[in-house]
Amino acid sequence: MSARPVEARDQKEVRPVTVPRFVEAKRQGRKLSVLTAYDFLWASLLDAAGVDAILVGDSLGMVVQGKASTLPVTLDEMIYHAELVVRAVKRALVVVDLPFLTFQISPAQAVENAGTIIKRTGAAAVKLEGGVTQAATIAALSAADIPVMAHVGLKPQSVLKLGGYKIQRDAERLLADARAAEEAGAFAVVLECIPRGLARDISAALSIPTIGIGAGPDCDGQVLVTQDLLGLTTGHRPKFVKTYANLAEQVTQAVGQYIAEVANGQFPDDDHSHA
Repeated sequence: MSARPVEARDQKEVRPVTVPRFVEAKRQGRKLSVLTAYDFLWASLLDAAGVDAILVGDSLGMVVQGKASTLPVTLDEMIYHAELVVRAVKRALVVVDLPFLTFQISPAQAVENAGTIIKRTGAAAVKLEGGVTQAATIAALSAADIPVMAHVGLKPQSVLKLGGYKIQRDAERLLADARAAEEAGAFAVVLECIPRGLARDISAALSIPTIGIGAGPDCDGQVLVTQDLLGLTTGHRPKFVKTYANLAEQVTQAVGQYIAEVANGQFPDDDHSHA
């Protein structure tokens, strides 16, 4: 039987990060930290470390499933992974992506699917890609009391239209998207892959937090894919990713040592056997 992941840092009362507390951080001048998780183990570790929010991203299509983009991810898959994450979390705000074609058809479709996510997983909020074009949908979600985080700039679900993962530089359009999301009721906006000066201007123009990924240091918070941060992914690494550990190398070394010890009879030894 395997041991459970580590619990919270101590046994004192844990005050959850709610949507109002998340928004208030901007007025307090406190930077917000957001990371992705897709299962119980990683959500437990991130939550115990004190991250402000955990995003159950449709990036799971690439990180977990090994697919070429986020487009094939389904609503049921998002719900399954979100259930695992919420089960582990005691403090962090859990936000779940609305995957491709679960909100673009109509605001009513978005409310139904987002409501299903909230009811079945216990997550605190959903995230969708879009600004001006999704303003009516964001307003409908807000009217249904479903907290929604918007996402502007590089939108991975638009990769076919964009022709790849490219830096977005249309200042007028990006500012309009961010403002439309705020006015429609979004409580935060992710800014992905835009020049740092433009991200600074958008952050200053909004009263809600901006969460940057490849958008420079002047956003109100930052988000990264956890596996990128920990050096667990391979292949191309975007410029904005900072690797804080090389766990892939450590895992390879540890597993290699295990294989060798099993092969030569070192494991299990007396200390790891029942008398």
